[in-house]
Amino acid sequence: MTSTDSGLPEAYLRVIDLRGQHLGWDELRRAVPRQAASSVAEAEDSVRAIIEDVRTRGVGALRELAQRFDGVAQHRIRVAPEDIEQAVAGLDPAVRHGLETAIERTRAFARAQRPRDATVEVAPGATLHHRWKAVRRAGLYIPGGLAVYPSSVVMNVVPAQAAGVESVVLCSPPQKEFGGLPHPVVLGAAGLLGVDEVWAVGGAQSLAAMAHGVTDGQDVLEPVNTLSGPGNIFVATAKRQLRSVVGVDAEAGTTEIAVLADDSADPRFVAADLISQAEHDPAAGSVLITDSPELARAVAHEFAAQVPAARHRERIATALRGPQSGVVLTDGLEQSVAVADAYAAEHLEIHTRDARAVAGRIRNAGAVFVGPYSPVPLGDYAAGSNHVLPTGGTAVFTSGLQTASFMKAVQVIEYDREALAQLEGDIVALAASEDLPAHGRAVTIRSEPARVRADSLVQDGAEAASPTPPREG
Repeated sequence: MTSTDSGLPEAYLRVIDLRGQHLGWDELRRAVPRQAASSVAEAEDSVRAIIEDVRTRGVGALRELAQRFDGVAQHRIRVAPEDIEQAVAGLDPAVRHGLETAIERTRAFARAQRPRDATVEVAPGATLHHRWKAVRRAGLYIPGGLAVYPSSVVMNVVPAQAAGVESVVLCSPPQKEFGGLPHPVVLGAAGLLGVDEVWAVGGAQSLAAMAHGVTDGQDVLEPVNTLSGPGNIFVATAKRQLRSVVGVDAEAGTTEIAVLADDSADPRFVAADLISQAEHDPAAGSVLITDSPELARAVAHEFAAQVPAARHRERIATALRGPQSGVVLTDGLEQSVAVADAYAAEHLEIHTRDARAVAGRIRNAGAVFVGPYSPVPLGDYAAGSNHVLPTGGTAVFTSGLQTASFMKAVQVIEYDREALAQLEGDIVALAASEDLPAHGRAVTIRSEPARVRADSLVQDGAEAASPTPPREG
């Protein structure tokens, strides 16, 4: 479905022309740009080997992987408290102010997200409680490859704290230029939030270490109950493979953005926003969904002006030209919304007339950014929303990181005698239908007179205590 005669310049984004086609859900899912399947398969095998290596060899494997991937010969892997304190003291004042603003707004939103307990009396004497409890320990991953992500410290730590998690451990890759420590701004952000357990471990190996636990001399990384944090395809794959060991948040892998736009959109804004996410990674996805060939053409011309002027222009150009990026041309707003839902973007921007109404029609997206003055970088840093979001189309069934990601619901059942007796017949009938009569007996025994039960116990006890008669002869 890639167009060769759409009349649009394809120097960066390839064109997928869906005009005149009536495609079903599965067909739309296949038509939209995605990361190459071969890349995913390769990551699966590599990550499986890394997880098993860390599980069996512990810190020995971590040190070898740090040398291989980060070029760092590690001694102590856990970051000393004084290094965190020094990083806080060394924060640039403007950066510290930005972090504090982000913390304040993210904390306000995270507190509002905390789910409320519920109590329902379904009948007299029959009470059910739905209680939310925080997990005891959470492991948070902060990437550190092509960029530095102190904002991700805020996005992971704040909701965990709002949930009431007792113990938090943070992992981030060792940096050769900083003596094998994580980036000092990452450490500074952790210190601002009161996190004192930080380990210099990156990639899939860090998730394996947090899931299985490791010991390094006097330093013990105790296994966690749940993992969160963004990362590349290897980090997302590690989460998928560790689901049977620990809880995980969304598969927040290599970043992606979709812009749903009509002819009212400003092509400068659209191009800048697509470029902003392509800046993250050569494998980042940037997708424009529009029913306006004129807008698509104008955005292409903006790329020609803006990409060469960008600091990371080679990385951006690679991402824009990759199979995971493209322009999807549609017949109109209805088809554009259907394409957006099929793509299920990590970040979805709406640049249309009545953008708020269009945003309300979207079912599948990690986060929706409404109108020309709500660009994705706003959510990346200081909007108060969370930027750890589902990628790769997984927004069709999962949500972004939030306070409830660090909590689980416990159901509590409390019936009195009369309330149980009212259901006795129903329970006995259902138990019999499943050939589980002891289930029914566990209910009926409670309605028997206390004397009958006591007599039965006495009789059973007497038989057990009677002496064995002497043998003759």
